[in-house]
Amino acid sequence: MSFSTQDNDEVLSEMNVTPLVDVMLVLLVVFIVTTPMLTNAIPINLPKTDAVAPAPQKDPVVVSINGAGQLFINKDPVEPARLAFNLQGAKARDPDIRVQLQADEGVNYGEVARAMASIERAGITKVSVITAR
Repeated sequence: MSFSTQDNDEVLSEMNVTPLVDVMLVLLVVFIVTTPMLTNAIPINLPKTDAVAPAPQKDPVVVSINGAGQLFINKDPVEPARLAFNLQGAKARDPDIRVQLQADEGVNYGEVARAMASIERAGITKVSVITAR
């Protein structure tokens, strides 16, 4: 019996891809078997309905600020100090009120922020800020 006494300290730099190929083949078989099962649909007869019109929505209250800084509610001028009071009255008439805020491009942002604060003080939570494209 002969034994080899060579000291072979070389590192094997090749990666063994056989386990990787085995795993990939198993996954491929699993996908091939399960895919036809996923495409089967159960035939059912659903009831037919007529088209229904959407529920009517009330027009929102429009708060506008022009280039001179004047406030308007639905094209009616209003003093900045009275904005929250007028909106509270509108909210009392319609608890589900929606407000759209429009401001001229040249308006100072501070005035827009004050108008938004007044809308918030009135207890209105549905606010849209309208911009031009």
